[in-house]
Amino acid sequence: MSTNGLNIRPDGALDFLSIGALVHRLDTGVVPFRKATECQIHVSGGEYNCAANLADCFGLKTGIATAMVDYPVGELIADRVKSMGVKPFYKHFKHNGVNGPNMATVYSDRGQGVRPPVVFYNRSNEAGGLLKPGDFDWSRIFADGVRWFHSGGIFAALSETTPEIIIEGMQAAKAAGAVVSFDLNYRAKLWNIVGGQKRAVEVLGRILQNVDVLVGNEEDLQMGLGIPGPEVAAKSKLDPSAFFGMIDQVVAKLPQIKVVATTLREVHSTNRHSWSAVAWMNGKTYIAPTTELDVYDRVGGGDGFASGLFYGLLSGMEPDESVRLGWAHGALLTTFPGDTTMANLEQVRAFAAGGSARIQR
Repeated sequence: MSTNGLNIRPDGALDFLSIGALVHRLDTGVVPFRKATECQIHVSGGEYNCAANLADCFGLKTGIATAMVDYPVGELIADRVKSMGVKPFYKHFKHNGVNGPNMATVYSDRGQGVRPPVVFYNRSNEAGGLLKPGDFDWSRIFADGVRWFHSGGIFAALSETTPEIIIEGMQAAKAAGAVVSFDLNYRAKLWNIVGGQKRAVEVLGRILQNVDVLVGNEEDLQMGLGIPGPEVAAKSKLDPSAFFGMIDQVVAKLPQIKVVATTLREVHSTNRHSWSAVAWMNGKTYIAPTTELDVYDRVGGGDGFASGLFYGLLSGMEPDESVRLGWAHGALLTTFPGDTTMANLEQVRAFAAGGSARIQR
């Protein structure tokens, strides 16, 4: 057992596998959506982002179990998944040519300065929400070994059946000796449609019985776990005392959890953030440095942090080094368009070690 308390198997056909819904994001950049004449298309999904980042930047063997609709939008998404080096395990759905099932659409603009980003969705008749237990042959998927299995709260909130397939996958992962992680990613709008916070606490409570590594901030922990607010009020958004003040309650509720981690972000303007990260691992606390970010596109920064953290843990790095790597990758991710990484490992290591933005010649 390592200092992080996790028992990570040394090998497997896949280093990392996640289950979640793929989405495509129509991004109009700095132009508000209602005035837009063109957009970029990014492929995303909280659970997928981690698999893509770990494959493309960190060089791990990763996979995603997800829904895929056989129509042009699905083909575009599948092509991007392939280009990021992620192995897909698709449950295929046919599109009826009119109203679905669909690959979900996210609409966004980046905001600028005093104008915040705006994000909204069309998840109507989403194929990802139709996924249910029995859709994947877990025994075949896990047959050659998977080291780490991941999912998140956005996928759990999509329907009545998605939490059940998450639990089915996690139990198969546990049986195969994989570490299991979950990003709470509490989204009130999504949970409100399927029963509100009361249902979220009940559903997430069942999922989290199977989890070793939890990603989430104070609000995620309060809303998703039903834990009361911290005794200690944070002096600022970068003060980790409120987060650490909740850990005892998290561990009392979920004694098997070995790691709880999150980013800390203070937003000064849309393009200027102060950024840090914290983790509790196996009874000890770790805090990343604080850096000032010039943000290009903030979406995906949290998944960028989780990816770097997971890579550090999978690679046998010390906890503080793993947290720093996640912090560095998350920071770099906010400098790229889209939700997934365009960084390489050398850049991440350099920034984690205290690198600067001086020109590289």
